[in-house]
Amino acid sequence: MTIGPPHGATAVLGGLRSLRPSPYLVFGTLFWVLMSAAAWRVPICCDFGQHAAVVERLKADLLDPAHPMAAAPGDGSAYYSPYAVLQGLFAKVTGLAGWQVVKLSGPVNLLVLLTGIGRFVRTLTPSRWAPLLALACMVLLWGTKMAWWSGYLGLMSMTGHLPFPSTFAIGLMFWAWALTARLARDGGPLLSYAGLGALCGAILLIHPISSVAAMIGVVAFVLGWSRRPAPGWALTAAAAAVVVLAWPYYSVFALLGDGSVDGIHRQLYDAMPQRFWLAFLGLPALVARFRRDRRDPLVLMFVLGAATIAYGWVSGQYTYGRIMGLTLVPLQFALAVELTGPRPWTWGRRVLAALCAAALALSLFSVQAGAVVPRAWDPVGFDQPPRWPSYSWAAQRIAPGEVVLTTSYRATRSLPGYGPNLVAPAWPDASMTEPERARRSRAVARYLASDATPAERAAIVRQFKIRWLLLTPDQRVPREARVVAWGPRTGEVLARVG
Repeated sequence: MTIGPPHGATAVLGGLRSLRPSPYLVFGTLFWVLMSAAAWRVPICCDFGQHAAVVERLKADLLDPAHPMAAAPGDGSAYYSPYAVLQGLFAKVTGLAGWQVVKLSGPVNLLVLLTGIGRFVRTLTPSRWAPLLALACMVLLWGTKMAWWSGYLGLMSMTGHLPFPSTFAIGLMFWAWALTARLARDGGPLLSYAGLGALCGAILLIHPISSVAAMIGVVAFVLGWSRRPAPGWALTAAAAAVVVLAWPYYSVFALLGDGSVDGIHRQLYDAMPQRFWLAFLGLPALVARFRRDRRDPLVLMFVLGAATIAYGWVSGQYTYGRIMGLTLVPLQFALAVELTGPRPWTWGRRVLAALCAAALALSLFSVQAGAVVPRAWDPVGFDQPPRWPSYSWAAQRIAPGEVVLTTSYRATRSLPGYGPNLVAPAWPDASMTEPERARRSRAVARYLASDATPAERAAIVRQFKIRWLLLTPDQRVPREARVVAWGPRTGEVLARVG
């Protein structure tokens, strides 16, 4: 006779086990705290000023914001997405500056991302450890050369790009994939299909290029797991179209065929093997999934993503290269699912697990560790995130909306985030034609030319309503300008004109 706990006690013990937090909840929470702190300590750099400027313009006029970086109309700017409008509303209600709102968005974006990953991985496997290993693979299995770009979710790249709309859109992407997987496998009420469409439409408006990867994933799960046509998928497409068409700030259709940023993205195709080779450790896992199911969604997702990247290279539309980081997800997640599944531990699986552990360690110590190890605690000298100088010293003297003439690389990207406008924006934007942006750039160059006459400079000042100059140390201060301050780190000169 076997003696065991009474039936009631067994039920209680089972209930207590069900309340035990999962490994992903425990370690995911620690990761959220660590990465939120790591991103917070990274100074404003790179595209941060652009996104902060968007919030500043919406804070000034929520219904009709100006151009994000110049004293010009902002009609049609794709930066004015639902996500940005919510940020602008938050800034208006709280009185916070644009850069403060963007900084605070980092932990929120990371929360959406982590919950989306957990939800998505649970549609692939019931394993309690799979979401945690998938997260580790996603942030570490890249390559041994830095991959720093918005939408790239390597540990180092996340420190600089966590507060950006791309991270929020990718978080929603994982939620959309999870919902698609459930509907494709089990079906659901029409309201769920409509909700998926609205979610896809929101992703498209928030970050159009990330939406390409999101739609690839949705199509992969529909093709892979949906065994019969469902009228709900038509409703999904219709709901997405309604959301996109109803958005009043800009039209995504105006972005089709716009190659103004393709030149910027050409560099994405450089050094691809060095940046991504560790992720291909997941290729055996994808092959195993393909052998078990020729319509496996992760396999379809990888193939469609790779084809899109190749199309970007062949066509010269290099912006499609932005989905490279998300095309690694099927490799990374397939590896995590393979190593945490209930299958027997064959010698091949043991070798794959050992290689995965070695690759995670190699990536961490060769590229990614500096993201979370501050320089003061670093005994090795890991690479660190960029530490651009702050332009608060200049911004505190310039009133919001006043126009600054500068060619400083970092100032043109950072200063608008504090409220000032530039004569010539640093990046293309649909709200300003490229000929107009080029005309403004020529005016800036002419003003700073050594042979420019005082009359020419005065005409440029009047034309663009310039009030300030921010000059690099090697640029000459015009006779009519009055020096107000110097940059403490860069030696740049802030001068008043007009």
